[in-house]
Amino acid sequence: MALSLKTDHLARYKDIVLLLVKYGRSDLVKHAGLSDAVSEGEASTPVGQQALPEQLAADLERLGPTYVKLGQLLSTRADLLPPAFLEALTRLQDKVEPFPFADVEAIVTAELGVKISKAFVEFEKTPVAAASLGQVHRAVLRTGRPVAVKVQRPGIQERILKDLEVLEEIAEAADEHTEAGRKFGFTGMLQEFRKTLLRELDYRQESRNLETLAQNLAEFDRIVVPAPVEDYTTSRVLTTEYVRGQKVTSLHPVVQLDLDGEVLAEQLFRAYLKQILVDGFVHADPHPGNVFLTEDNRIALLDLGMVARVTPSMQEKLLQVLIAISEGRGDEAAATGLKIGRPMAGFDELEYRRQVADLVGQSQGARMDQIQVGRVVLAFSRLCGQSGIRVPPELTLLGKTLLNLDLVGRTLDPHFDPNAAIRRYAGEITRQRMLKALSPGHFLETALELKDFVQHLPGRINKIMDLAASNSLQVGVDAIDEQVLVEGFQKIANRITVGLILAALIVGAAMLMRVETAFRILGYPGLAMLCFLAAAGGGLTLVWNIVRSDLHREEKPKKRA
Repeated sequence: MALSLKTDHLARYKDIVLLLVKYGRSDLVKHAGLSDAVSEGEASTPVGQQALPEQLAADLERLGPTYVKLGQLLSTRADLLPPAFLEALTRLQDKVEPFPFADVEAIVTAELGVKISKAFVEFEKTPVAAASLGQVHRAVLRTGRPVAVKVQRPGIQERILKDLEVLEEIAEAADEHTEAGRKFGFTGMLQEFRKTLLRELDYRQESRNLETLAQNLAEFDRIVVPAPVEDYTTSRVLTTEYVRGQKVTSLHPVVQLDLDGEVLAEQLFRAYLKQILVDGFVHADPHPGNVFLTEDNRIALLDLGMVARVTPSMQEKLLQVLIAISEGRGDEAAATGLKIGRPMAGFDELEYRRQVADLVGQSQGARMDQIQVGRVVLAFSRLCGQSGIRVPPELTLLGKTLLNLDLVGRTLDPHFDPNAAIRRYAGEITRQRMLKALSPGHFLETALELKDFVQHLPGRINKIMDLAASNSLQVGVDAIDEQVLVEGFQKIANRITVGLILAALIVGAAMLMRVETAFRILGYPGLAMLCFLAAAGGGLTLVWNIVRSDLHREEKPKKRA
């Protein structure tokens, strides 16, 4: 058995095994050594049953917070899951019962160092929202300021650490014993997941995320990011300003008539494009439940526990992909996909380019109300993975974000065209990226590098001049060894010469066969037979020398290794 099963983890092992079997990955169970976690009947794949994407989302919600977050991670891996499953996991949300107010009171008191009645004028006992990691209560500070207080669920950190331990054991076994593990590297994925999830459990980090996003989106007057209250925030308690409103996707049609939906949709779309393609700091959980319409008809972005960071080089490639897809240039999208990912063994470039061109062409032929640029980007990411290109998760994050924006944008404005919006803002995004590159920080970095270069230049020049004056200057050139080249040509010339001589002997022997002489061998003219025998002996010797030389050349690399 490849995995050493721990007694206190048996229940979790069984849950994971049944999940893998249900969704057709009993091969992973067998090769990773997980078969002993369940009975033989339970480990058999159900016949005639097709697991639906929505069922996977429901199963992960049932397993708890760690697996809900794992599902959200998998929703960014188009190389692992089909599009339908990606879309289902994109909308994955945890639904749990709230924990008792007595626990809330104990946690808030322990974290803030003061009783709730001393810190707040009001503190509602019934939460306004409950999730797997924590729940939110409405409260009012002593200053009269309404706030939202997020309190972490008791014991959640210990439970998540135990779940992560189980997942890491299974990932290690899968990497060692399965082809899928060696191909995708599940252990590396789990390590990144662990860091992300533990950061989300630290509400001080979420407070900093709120401040950063608010600063980055300050230019958008219709976008609101709740400001944190630092004095009332700890690792397990987060206090922010209270935003009155409702989810964008739950708006009544009558309310939508009074909205300036076009402006709201445009600003929201621009805000997320700026996050991904300019700032590199992205709200990584932008499902519709985290987008609110406030009472003064602005858009509020909530829950910044999960964020992603995109490097400048990746931003440039993502922008190229987005523009190429929105303008229907399949060849350019395919070329950028090759730059953004890493081709694996067995990659067929011609077939890949053909499929990308077909995918982008289909999106161009759709009506405006059918266009979903996020779905196209996700399909493009999935196609890259199927074609043998290892794509980074940032590409799927872009598609996942745009897919949610498609839904929210059309709710605000039914005539919203995401492709046209991308084309309109491409120039503005490029300009902002250039301005960011010309920031004082970049100038300072360049100045420091220039200072270092100028400071060391005289010493380096003096060293070169001293070596030249003493005739000690050497220039290393990695070129072909001419001695080896000449020896190779000589061997070729010698073999050609021997071949010509042998050919002449054979032709001469054939001509001497017609000359009758008293000296005969085996009934044939003797001189002709001697020529034939000499040609045969020389030919065999030449063949032996060639074979021996080739064998000797193959043995040299083995000896070096």
